[in-house]
Amino acid sequence: MQEDKTICPYCNLKMSKWKTPPMSTWSAEYFYVCFNDKCSYFVKGWTHMQKSTEVGASYRHRYDPDTGCCGPLPVWSPDAGKDSIFE
Repeated sequence: MQEDKTICPYCNLKMSKWKTPPMSTWSAEYFYVCFNDKCSYFVKGWTHMQKSTEVGASYRHRYDPDTGCCGPLPVWSPDAGKDSIFE
């Protein structure tokens, strides 16, 4: 059985389609991104980033359907990027 990469592995919720910025280096037109503000990956990211880089930021789990890769999407606030959700 193949893993559904559109489900966040940290909170098990369906991720949202998020339009990538037009001038980015990403090849995909969209990513799947977890915008659950209670997701442990996002919540723990604030502490991790503050301790490791002294930056007030976090990250959200993302899946790139073009490459099949998963990884962090940096965010500077809980609302950052939410305006690009389209599904």
